[in-house]
Amino acid sequence: MKIEIKKSIKPVNYHDAIKFLEKRVDKINKKQAEELIWILEHPPVFTAGTSFNKNDVLDKSIEIIKTSRGGKITWHGPGQLICYFAINLNNRRRDIRKFLNIIENSIIVSLKTFGIISYSDRKNIGIWTKLNNKEKKIAAIGIKVKKWIAYHGFSINIKNNMSNYKKIIPCGIKNKEIISLKKIKNQNYRKLSEIIIKNLIANLQN
Repeated sequence: MKIEIKKSIKPVNYHDAIKFLEKRVDKINKKQAEELIWILEHPPVFTAGTSFNKNDVLDKSIEIIKTSRGGKITWHGPGQLICYFAINLNNRRRDIRKFLNIIENSIIVSLKTFGIISYSDRKNIGIWTKLNNKEKKIAAIGIKVKKWIAYHGFSINIKNNMSNYKKIIPCGIKNKEIISLKKIKNQNYRKLSEIIIKNLIANLQN
């Protein structure tokens, strides 16, 4: 099955990205388009998923965009890798848990390439790592499924400004910190997107 790989060099407006994704899902459903993996970055934006709680907003002055993905509130912005997808589970196993495992494994294996050990957590969705014996969240995942086509995606913090997370309770998880890859290991992560794509495609094919 052919998957289109799309990479945006300039930051993409959040509303524009979601409109594009939703149109692609409809086209895939009608067999008018290929599946999609899309690497991009957003200008600064706070987004709230379907299980969003108003109490998770600490700074009441911020603007929040409500979205159809699963999950709670998070922040996107410069220095963060966003990977969106539109993957047809009708062509694979109609198993959302299995699909989530594919996403998690793809991130974990990709980060291992850079010497970063990470893991998933059934209670607190996302990808985590340990630093100084403390759990730190490194990647957030939010998925929606429409007619067995899975879309939205995940974000990985590379070198983004972490102060924005202090305005919210990220993903509704209290007493746990968010961290960026640069804070763990100050190295070049330029090839991370290519490695993510490679591992994601390999896991989807398997």
